[in-house]
Amino acid sequence: MDQGGCRLNGGGGGDGQGGGSDGAGGRLGMITLEDLESFSEDQLSDSGNGSLEEEGEVMEEEEEQDRLLHYWQDVARGHQVEVPRDMATPIQQLTTNNQGTHDRESVPFTLITRKEKCGEVLYEKRCYEKAYWACITVHEDTYEQSICYGFMRLMRYICQQNSSGSYLGLTIPIVTVVRTDEAHSTLSRSVTVAYHLPTFHQAQPPRPHDAEITIEEWPATIIYTRPFAGATNEYTIINQIGILAEILDSPELCLNDSFIVAGYTNPAAANRQNEIWFLERP
Repeated sequence: MDQGGCRLNGGGGGDGQGGGSDGAGGRLGMITLEDLESFSEDQLSDSGNGSLEEEGEVMEEEEEQDRLLHYWQDVARGHQVEVPRDMATPIQQLTTNNQGTHDRESVPFTLITRKEKCGEVLYEKRCYEKAYWACITVHEDTYEQSICYGFMRLMRYICQQNSSGSYLGLTIPIVTVVRTDEAHSTLSRSVTVAYHLPTFHQAQPPRPHDAEITIEEWPATIIYTRPFAGATNEYTIINQIGILAEILDSPELCLNDSFIVAGYTNPAAANRQNEIWFLERP
């Protein structure tokens, strides 16, 4: 793995799809990617009365797209993120394909060892095999904006803007490569968001239409990972880097100027389930 480039996304954290929703008008920050994917046609209905069959017609595709788009826009607005109109089709496709049609695939890894204390996982050491990833580097004002905008660009690739012309399937976690100064006290504005290609597409990754998305083969890598919950921002990431560095027996094997944040829930959710990753030097 090139320690300074766009590299590696991880699998652990399992089913931790934390958070919840009090509805589009409530605690927007708690809405997770799972909520957004599975939000049904009936839940988005204004009236909530009767079925589409009783009304005698199927909801127009444009109207359905508008409802989903407005829902995502309401969620994102609380995080100073604008969801553009052209996200309507990818959002609809992501929603439709994840209502029982496609399972979200976890990135595979081999657990080497786990260190615990009083029932709490301090860190895990894992091996990730070489694989293809779709990557995009974003330079927004804040880390939260960068991961949200980067994820939307990848969504377009996953849902429609690829050479296969089909929905590729969602994998978790989505990861971001962050870069720090030498003292590990400040994050760079440059953030790389990465998506692991599903197993079916590993042999021949579909090409992205977006020229800023690159397909990279990441080599097999040993990583040290620690879970943490909550929002991911400049402060929490720097803090988690410091915590894991203190816990590791030999942090010098991993400390560099690049680290990885693995997210298992929607980037806009406040109660995210995350991991901080250190890459072992080759």
